[in-house]
Amino acid sequence: MESLLSEYVADRSRESEPAPGSFTGAAGGAACGDLARISLSVESGLITKACFGTEGCAATRAACACVCELVEGESVLDAARIGADRIEAELGGLSPARRHAAMLTGDALHRALSQVASSGEVLSPPVDGRVLVAVSGGVDSAVAALGEKEAGADVIAVTVKLWADPDTDGTKACCSPEAVLGARSLTHDLGIPHFTLDLEGPFRERVVGEFLRGYGEGRTPNPCVLCNGEVRIAAMVDLADRLGAESLVTGHYARVVEDEGGALIAAGSDEAKDQSYMLAALPPDVVARLKFPLADLTKEQVRAIAERGGLPVARKPESQDLCFLAGQSKKDFLRRHGGLADRPGPVVDESGSELGRHPGHHHFTVGQRRGLGVAATEPLYVLGTDAKSNTVRVGSRSRLATDRVRIRNAVMHRDGERVDRVRLRYHTEPVPARVEASAGLHKTLEVRLDHPFDGPAPGQAAVLMSGDVVVGHATIARQSGSK
Repeated sequence: MESLLSEYVADRSRESEPAPGSFTGAAGGAACGDLARISLSVESGLITKACFGTEGCAATRAACACVCELVEGESVLDAARIGADRIEAELGGLSPARRHAAMLTGDALHRALSQVASSGEVLSPPVDGRVLVAVSGGVDSAVAALGEKEAGADVIAVTVKLWADPDTDGTKACCSPEAVLGARSLTHDLGIPHFTLDLEGPFRERVVGEFLRGYGEGRTPNPCVLCNGEVRIAAMVDLADRLGAESLVTGHYARVVEDEGGALIAAGSDEAKDQSYMLAALPPDVVARLKFPLADLTKEQVRAIAERGGLPVARKPESQDLCFLAGQSKKDFLRRHGGLADRPGPVVDESGSELGRHPGHHHFTVGQRRGLGVAATEPLYVLGTDAKSNTVRVGSRSRLATDRVRIRNAVMHRDGERVDRVRLRYHTEPVPARVEASAGLHKTLEVRLDHPFDGPAPGQAAVLMSGDVVVGHATIARQSGSK
C-alpha cells in the first residue's frame, strides 16, 4: 500500500493548473483541511486531459494523481463509474485515517463531471437500450434503477441538485448535496455510472422565487408542480439526449398514455401514491420521453422489491417537506429568504368588522382553520387574504364552498369537451367538472363544478382531467361564485 501511495505522490506529471475551457471540480473541508481539485478536458464525450491540484496531505495528492491516470483517455461515462471505493482499491487500500482522501477526490471528480453534464455538450451518440434513470436517493428511484438494470437496459443515473442551505436538513431532502452523495453511492454499488445535474440557479430563480413572491402577494403556490413542469424533468430529458439515452426513467407513481394527439400523463394505479397532479405541468413532448416503471405498483410492493434486491434504502422514510423547507419552518424560511417578517394586521369577518389580530397575512391560506387566534361561537376558516391591506378575512365553513373556479394561465392539451373532472388540491378526490375551451393557451378560464368544493386556494394548481388522464393544467386565480 505504501509503495503505491509513494508512487502516485511522486508522479506530479498531471499536477498543473486547469487548461482554458476545462471542467473543474473542487472538494474540501475534511478534518485535516485538505482540498482536492480535478480538471477535465472533454471532446466528443472523451476525456482528453486530466490534471489536478491539492492542498494538504500526501494521501490526497496520491488519490488525485490516481484519478487523473484512471480517467485520462477514457469516456465520460466510464469516469462516472468511479467512486471512493474504486480509488481506494487502485491505491492498494487506505487506512481509516486516510480514507477521507479517496472520498474527497471522488467528490472533486464528480463535481467536475457535473459541470460536464450541465455544459450542453453531446457526450454520446444514441445507443439502443440506453436509459437515464433519475435517482434521488429514496427507495422509489432506487427500485426504478434496479428494475431497468435487471431488465438488461444500459443504465445511467442522474441526481439533480436543487438546493443547498445550511439551515435545511439535507438528509430529509431529495435534491440536497447529501442526497447527491447517497444516490451516487447507491448507483455505484449497482455498477451504474452516476452524474449530478446542478440546477440550483434556475430552481432558486424560478421555483423558490415564485414561492416567495406568491406568499408575499397572498397566494399559496405549489412549487413541486412548477419544478417538475419547468425546471427539473426537462433538464434531465435534455441530458438523456446528450448521453444517447432513449428515455428518462423516474420512480413516480404515474403513467404515460397515448391518444391521437400524442403522449399524456395519467394517474398511477395506487390511488394513495398517485403523483399525476405533481407532473401535470409537463409538456407533451417531454412526457413522450418518460418511463414510469412503478406505475402499477404499491409502495409496499416497491419496498419489498428493494429488500429482495438488497438496497439499503428499502425502509428509508419518505420525505414529507418541500425540499427547500426540510428541517425548518415555513415561517422562518419566508422571513430569511423573502423578507416576510411578522407584520400584525386585522382578522375581519365578511362585513369587515375586526375580530382579532394576526401576525401577517402570509401565514394564512384559504381554507385554513388553525392559528387564527379568534374566539367565536362556531369554527372560523380563512376565506381570503389581502396582501396590500395585510388583512385576513374569515367566515364559516359553508362560505368556503364554490361551484365555479376561475383559473389563469391555462394550458389545454386537448379540447375542453374532454374534461370531466378537475383536481384542485394534491391528494384530494377530483371533482366532476366542465370547462369550455379549445386546445391551446388561455389567459383565464372558468371551471364549473358539478358539486361545491371547499376553499380552492389561489396559487395552487388546477389539474384538468378526462377520466384519470391529465388533459390540461392551470393556476387557481379566485372563486368566481359560491353555492
